[in-house]
Amino acid sequence: MDLLIIALTLAGLYMAWNIGANDLANAMGTSVGTGSVSIKQVVIIAAVFELLGAVLFGDRVTETIANGIVPIDAVGSIHPDIVAVGMLAAILAASFWVTLTTFYNLPVSTSHSIVGSVLGFGLVAAYNGTISFSDIHWGEISKIVASWFVSPVLGAIFAYVTFSIIRKIYLHRAIDLPFVEKKFISLQLITGCYIAFAHGSNDVANAIGPLGAALKVMGVAGVEAGIPIWVLVMGGLGMVMGMATWGYKVVLTIGSKITELTPTRGFSAQFATASVVLLHSYSSLPISTTHTLVGSVIGVGLAGGIAAVDLRVIWRIISSWIATVPIAALTSALIFVGLEVIFL
Repeated sequence: MDLLIIALTLAGLYMAWNIGANDLANAMGTSVGTGSVSIKQVVIIAAVFELLGAVLFGDRVTETIANGIVPIDAVGSIHPDIVAVGMLAAILAASFWVTLTTFYNLPVSTSHSIVGSVLGFGLVAAYNGTISFSDIHWGEISKIVASWFVSPVLGAIFAYVTFSIIRKIYLHRAIDLPFVEKKFISLQLITGCYIAFAHGSNDVANAIGPLGAALKVMGVAGVEAGIPIWVLVMGGLGMVMGMATWGYKVVLTIGSKITELTPTRGFSAQFATASVVLLHSYSSLPISTTHTLVGSVIGVGLAGGIAAVDLRVIWRIISSWIATVPIAALTSALIFVGLEVIFL
C-alpha cells in the first residue's frame, strides 16, 4: 500500500512536469514568439498564476477526471488496489506519450492523453468483469470529446474577431505601427497572467485527477472530502518545473512556426484562449488548452489570409492529436496488465 502511494505521487509529479513542458509551454508560447517576454519572465508569471489557478479553481475539472470517466467508487468497492494500479497505469501512459511528443516539439493535448489513459484502464476493468462496459460513463466522455472539437473553433472565432477589432480600431488608423505594437507588449503581460491562471484551473486535473481518485479509494487521510490543497499545489509546482526545464521546445513551435506573431496578434490569441479555457473550467470540462490555443493562433493567422498560416505545421499537430487517445488508451491498458502482476 505504501509503495503504491509513493509510486502514484511520483507519477503524478512526473505528469505535472510533462504538462508544464508541453501544455503550459504552448500556452505561453505566443508571448515568447512576439518577443513580449523572455523565457525567464514566462517562468515567473507561470509560477505565480499557474499555482493560483490550480489551487483556487482546479478542483472542478479534477473531480471530472477522477470520477467522470470510469466508476471509480464501484471499482474501489470491489478491490481498492485495482483503482490505485489502474490510475498509476493511466498517469504513466499519458506521461510517456507527452514526453515523446515534447521531444519532437509537438504541442499535444494532455487532456486527450489522460482521458484516453483512464478510459484504457476502464476498458480492461470491463473486459476482466470487474465492471460492465455500460458502467463506463459514456455520456460524460461524449461531452468531453465534443468539447475538444468545440474549443479550437471557439478559440479561432474569438481570436479572429478580437484581432479584427484591434486591426480596425488601432492598426488601420495608426500613423506609427511599431508604437502601437509596442503598447500591446504590456497588454500581453496581462494576458500571459490570464492564460497561466486559466491553464492551471483546467490542466492541473490531468496530473492530479487520477492521483486524487486513487488516494481517496485507498483511504488516505484528508482525501475523503475532496482533493486536498497539497495535491493541487504539487500539481501546480510540477507544471512550473516542466515549463522551466524543458518547455522551450514547444514554445518555439507555437511561438514562431504556425504563423508570424506580433504583440497584437499574440494578445488576441492569448485572450481568446484563456477565456475559452476558463469558461470550460467553470463548467468542469477538461478541454485541451493546446487545441484552443492552436485554434486561436490559426484564427489570428486567417485574419491575415490563409497564406499567412503554415499548413504543414498544422497538419503535423493535428496528426498527433488524432493519435493521442488511441495510443494513450492502448498504452494504459498494457501498463495496467503488467502492473497487475506486480501489485495485485
